[in-house]
Amino acid sequence: MTLFKIIIAISIFIVWVVRFDNIVEEFKHFGLSIIIRSLVGAAKISMSTVLIISIWYPNLALIPSFFIAFLMICAQYAHFSVKNSFTKFLPSFFLLCLSLTIGLYAVSYTHLRAHETPEHLVCRLQLE
Repeated sequence: MTLFKIIIAISIFIVWVVRFDNIVEEFKHFGLSIIIRSLVGAAKISMSTVLIISIWYPNLALIPSFFIAFLMICAQYAHFSVKNSFTKFLPSFFLLCLSLTIGLYAVSYTHLRAHETPEHLVCRLQLE
C-alpha cells in the first residue's frame, strides 16, 4: 500500500503543481469555475498529504483514500461530459483504482483491529 500512496501523492503533485497550466485549461474546457478548481486542487493536495502521513499512521488512510476516489469519479464524469478521448480518462481511472484499493485495505485493517481482543494484541505484539 505504501507504493500506491506514494504514486497517488506524486501524481497529484505533478498534475496540480508542476503542470498547473494544463489544469487551468482543462477546467476551462469543462466549464468549471476558478473556485471549483481551487477547491478541488486544495482537496487533492491535502488528501494526498494525509495519505503520505498514513504510511506511518495507517488509521488515517480511510478518509483521504475514499475522498480522492470520489474526486477521481468526478474527473471521470467531467471527461465523459465533454466527450474527451479515452486516453484522457486513463490517469484519473488509474488513480481511482489505486485509491479504492487503499480504501478497501484500510477498511479491512480497521475492521480487523476493531475485533482484536487483548489475547490477539499480545500475540501480535510478540510477533512484531
